[in-house]
Amino acid sequence: MKRLFDIALSLIAVVILSPLLLIIGATIKLFSKGPAIFKQERTGKGGKGFIFYKFRTMKLDVDPFGASPKSSEDPRLTKIGKLLREYSLDELPQLFNVLKGDMSIVGPRPLYVSQMSEWNERQKKRLLVKPGLTGLAQIHGRGELTREEKLELDVKYVETAGFLADMKIILATIAQVFGRKNIYEKRYSEAEFTRGEGKQ
Repeated sequence: MKRLFDIALSLIAVVILSPLLLIIGATIKLFSKGPAIFKQERTGKGGKGFIFYKFRTMKLDVDPFGASPKSSEDPRLTKIGKLLREYSLDELPQLFNVLKGDMSIVGPRPLYVSQMSEWNERQKKRLLVKPGLTGLAQIHGRGELTREEKLELDVKYVETAGFLADMKIILATIAQVFGRKNIYEKRYSEAEFTRGEGKQ
């Protein structure tokens, strides 16, 4: 049932949002050199890697495996990238990951394959389900959470997952997006910006 729900919702979203997807892609190409879509290997269910899609929000000369921007003033972001992140529009291409079966609408956010070695046995429970477009961490602090707090919420999702829980997360996510809450960390180090560390 969850897979059928994922297919139906993501397909409807792609059809409705297709003009917006084309406009965003064209705008990225117009104002920034490089591809409109950023691709990277991430960890899926069972620890299996898959190619993850996002609209590119950062300049080409940054480390794609570094830390996420901690402020809208991060110079690594492109002009259009700031707007995309502010409204989470950079995540829209992951609807195609959902259609392919790599991801679900709701689940733990997909992390780097290399990060699996850093997780303890409890944290590895997040691999029992498909990663998602949104999850508990995205509605309970998002950018303001520590890595450990995010992993704990991922495990909590696995332990309490269900249709009603997913619907609550989806509705809460919509409110978060329109409220533009918890996108960046409250505090950040300018030194990180000068080192050129960043995640697309």
